[in-house]
Amino acid sequence: MQKIMFWINFQLAQLRDREEGATAVEYGLMVGLIAVAIIATVVLLGDQLNQLFQGVTSELGNVLPLGGT
Repeated sequence: MQKIMFWINFQLAQLRDREEGATAVEYGLMVGLIAVAIIATVVLLGDQLNQLFQGVTSELGNVLPLGGT
């Protein structure tokens, strides 16, 4: 009986010491925070970025293609 209790305690200690689940949760939290930061940046700067890209597109449309007259 004492050997069985020792084995059960040993198995429980091994399960308690495993850290793979905690690491996965930490990575999940980091990915979530990065996603929130990206979304916030796009929401805050979206109009300015849109204007910038429209300006670049219009300027590129005014340039003649290579070899053209």
